[in-house]
Amino acid sequence: MNNYTGKKAVITGGTHGMGLAVAKALIAGGAEVIVTGRNPKNTDEARRELGERAHVVVSDVSSMKDIQELGLFVEKHFGKIDFLHVNAGFSILEPFQEVTEDTYDRIFEVNTKGAFFTVQRLTPLIHEGGAIVFTSSVADEGGYPGMSVYSASKAALRSLASGFAVELLDKGIRVNVVSPGFIDTPSMGVVGFTEVERATFQDLGDKVTPMERHGSSEEVAKAVLFLAFDATFTTGAKLTVDGGIGQNLHTF
Repeated sequence: MNNYTGKKAVITGGTHGMGLAVAKALIAGGAEVIVTGRNPKNTDEARRELGERAHVVVSDVSSMKDIQELGLFVEKHFGKIDFLHVNAGFSILEPFQEVTEDTYDRIFEVNTKGAFFTVQRLTPLIHEGGAIVFTSSVADEGGYPGMSVYSASKAALRSLASGFAVELLDKGIRVNVVSPGFIDTPSMGVVGFTEVERATFQDLGDKVTPMERHGSSEEVAKAVLFLAFDATFTTGAKLTVDGGIGQNLHTF
């Protein structure tokens, strides 16, 4: 088990799935965390699950008001932090002909705009030598049916991370990206699935992934925490956690 005693972290989108796994690993190693989520049901469950070393906050990353209030909350309870994990995301599968302006705006508000202004607000609170890790997606490169807008938002996020990495060099803050493939989470990373659609999507993921399975939230968490605390000579990088799907591996 890694020792994170004395470390303080903020995880947006930390009340379920990959973000929750990161929070659990940090707490198990002795850290204190602030996690955010938009769904009150998820935040209540996370509060019970994470225990007393976690502050669980209802906060919408697409709301500038909520981002400012999160900054004030972090200042009040932690002062300074060692790690920011920008994990909140939104995805919906739609053929591009069916995308509405509302859907388009929501995806970019969460995945790109919200991520940008969260970093802008919280960077002054990160210790020198601290780290930021973004959760992107294997879909931030190439083309995937039904994911044109989502993929574009994650490609923009990847570009933002590169810019932040340069701009924060003088502050000693490293900025990296973890890029998951098909990961076994409660929502499978997509809003609005029925149980049948979720099962079909999971079966598809197993078939197209060279390792022939989904990854787990805990496997993603290990990659995130490697970038956050162990990869001390790494910045501006993207680490894929995708079972080989983004590496053009072929089996015969």
